Amino acid sequence: MGSAERTSKLSASPDLFENSFLNFFSRVHPAVPAVIFIPVIGVMYWLAIGAGSAPQAILGMTLAGILIWTLSEYWLHRLLFHWHPKFKGGDQLNFIIHGVHHDHPNDRMRLVMPPALGLPLASIFLGAFVLALGTPTGFIGFAGFLIGYLIYDYTHYYVHHFAPKTNLGKKIREHHMRHHFQDHRFGYGVSSPLWDYIFRTVPRSRKSERTAGD
Repeated sequence: MGSAERTSKLSASPDLFENSFLNFFSRVHPAVPAVIFIPVIGVMYWLAIGAGSAPQAILGMTLAGILIWTLSEYWLHRLLFHWHPKFKGGDQLNFIIHGVHHDHPNDRMRLVMPPALGLPLASIFLGAFVLALGTPTGFIGFAGFLIGYLIYDYTHYYVHHFAPKTNLGKKIREHHMRHHFQDHRFGYGVSSPLWDYIFRTVPRSRKSERTAGD
């Protein structure tokens, strides 16, 4: 089968992989992350409240956890999702992890992180929070981290399938669309462009493009 014919077949079918196992774990209904992680967030807060955590400590560590997520989101996207391993089969691994999303950016079933990847990563971060902060503080930080993750997943889904009405929403959507359709080496932040500004990976805006062309 030629490359053009193969591309046409993949575009027309949700079964992008001949392997049914890969199809199953790469296609995720958008509700799945919320179904999995909202109960986990509830358990984290329940453990923290049961251990006597003060409301101000819960709020502060929740916000810190969300901030830590935005940094993790940036580096996971930049280093893992756009990782191009040089070993045999590396191209296929890259395609499974993130390349499929860039090839099919409007596939509604490939917009949130598959639990097969999200759950192991979440376990690693839970261990890191508990190791660094102890309990119950680590539980609260991890709850905030998961809240940030859900904001990311659903922001990502929203900007691909809806037209934001607010100025903030429009800016976030443009930031991400420039990552997709202008230069994927820029614009790694999805829920927040904060770290793109800090690490100098902000996509060029229309205004800066016009200025450069003058």
